[in-house]
Parts: sequence; C-alpha cells; structure tokens
Amino acid sequence: MLPADLRCPETRFFASAPGRTAMPDEIISTLDRPDRASAPSASAIGTILLHVQNDRSLGDRLESALSLARACTAHIHCVHVTPVEAFMAFDAFGGVFVMNDVVRALDEDETKLRERIERELANEDVTWDYEKVTGGVAPQLVRHGALADIIVTGRVDHGGTAIPLNSAAIGDILHQSRTPLFLPANGGGAVDPFGHALIAWDGSSEASNAVRASLGLLSLASSVQVIQISEEGKQGEFPSTRLLEYLSRHSIHAELRVETASTSRGDAVADLLLAHARETKAAYLVMGGYAHSRIGQYLFGGVTRSLLDHSELPLVIGR
Repeated sequence: MLPADLRCPETRFFASAPGRTAMPDEIISTLDRPDRASAPSASAIGTILLHVQNDRSLGDRLESALSLARACTAHIHCVHVTPVEAFMAFDAFGGVFVMNDVVRALDEDETKLRERIERELANEDVTWDYEKVTGGVAPQLVRHGALADIIVTGRVDHGGTAIPLNSAAIGDILHQSRTPLFLPANGGGAVDPFGHALIAWDGSSEASNAVRASLGLLSLASSVQVIQISEEGKQGEFPSTRLLEYLSRHSIHAELRVETASTSRGDAVADLLLAHARETKAAYLVMGGYAHSRIGQYLFGGVTRSLLDHSELPLVIGR
C-alpha cells in the first residue's frame, strides 16, 4: 500500500445517463469540497466601519459598533475624516490658502479624540484599528466603506468641532455606496443585535438591497417582522410574499403585517412605521433609502428624510 501522503484524493462520480460519458467537472474531490453541513456558519458582518467625529453622538456610535462587533465577532475599522474645508480659506481675488493656526488646533483636537477612542477600545474584547484621513466626509466614508460590511455613522450634527454630517451628506453616501449604513438612535445608547428586527417593505429594489445587505444582522434577531405600508391599489416591484420566501431560505422566519395608508406622504408613512416600531419594541429598522429622486425627496418630502430627522430608533439603510 502506498504511504498516506502519496495516495490519490478520494473521488466520487455522478451517475451518467446511458450512452453518456461523465465530464471532468462532474468529478468531485472530497478533499476539495468539505461537507457544507459540518462547516461552521459565519456572520455576514466581518468588518464594521466606525465614523469617528467629535460630536455628542460619538458615544452612541461607539457603543453600537461595539455591540455589533461582539455579536458578529467583527473587526472595527475607525476612520476619522478631517474635512479639507475646515482649514482652507479664500481671499477676495479667488486665492486659496491654509490657515496654519486652524491646522494646529485641528491636529490637537484629533490627537485628543484618538487618545479617547484608543482608551475606550483598549479593554474591549474586539479587534480594531484607527485611521486618520483628510478630504470630504461623504467621499471618504464611501471610499473606506467599500471593503466594510456596514458603516456606523450619525444622522445630524449635535455640536462640537466637526463639520456636520446632515441628511444631505447621508444621501450622498447612500447614492454612491453599496455598503449599508447603521445610524444609532440619538441618545439611545447601544443597539441590541439580538432584539426584535423590523423591516420596512415597499417592494422596491432599494428595500430589497437593504434586506440582502442586512442578512448577517437579521440572522441574529430574536424575531423579525416585515411591515408593508402602501397606498390602495399600488403594488411594489417585488411582492412581500417573495421577501418572506427569500428570508426563509436564509433560515430567517419573518411574519408579515400589511397596513394601508390614505396618503403616500413621507411624514405620514414614517409616523406609521415609528408607531409600529414602538408597539413591537423593535431594536432597529431595516429600510431602503431614497427610492425616489433627490429632487423629489427635497420638494415633496420622503420616508427616508422623515425617518432621518425624527426616528428615535436605530436605522439600517441600504440602497
């Protein structure tokens, strides 16, 4: 008998139809393809991008990122963005110059902020790293979020020395990035990844993308509910029954609740969603962002903008 290290890998063949020869791609090596049933399952969230900004909601973002990282055994990539416009000035003749005093002040603030983050993360049971970059906030988050599974950032400015990340900037990120955003509740502390999850469903491609990007998080939830709020006689691109089938194939068994709204106004739909979230004690809301044009959202309002401005629970938004 040959030594073990010289033996050929065990192979097995698919049975061929009469008169048909098995093709090479039908030969399966048991060494090359391990049994999927025995392979450990891994969370779809492996890297979390934490937007570090010196404002009052930083604590909520940090606590939420830590909760997600612990639940998913994920790595936290901290990114601090110093906006170029923070230290650039223009003269009356169109010239551009750097304000050195402002640069020194920004460097001092960033050093203190980095030391604070490093102190808070030093004793945590997660892996992390810290990176400082200069540029536009939204473009830099899009760039660094390309190889992250979720971006944890804030909704609005709450004071501090940083340039505000407002609804318009969040819209820019959603339109340019395919990585979902996690927006903690303002003043709400950490999110519970194992709590009740709520999916806002309108049958759009944006909502579908948000759900698909959130599967790793949804798989941790103790329960999942899909709520569909639509106008009478209107049907989304993808029926809610297809969503339930899709989730069940990922071992996520959700229940469906359908509500009919008398109007499609964004603030009215947002109020219904938030009322249902309070009723069911949802830990977070998964939704598609900006299904309509940015101009239409600005002129007529929209669910995304209303929830960004008024939601008291964490949002997971994809597009």
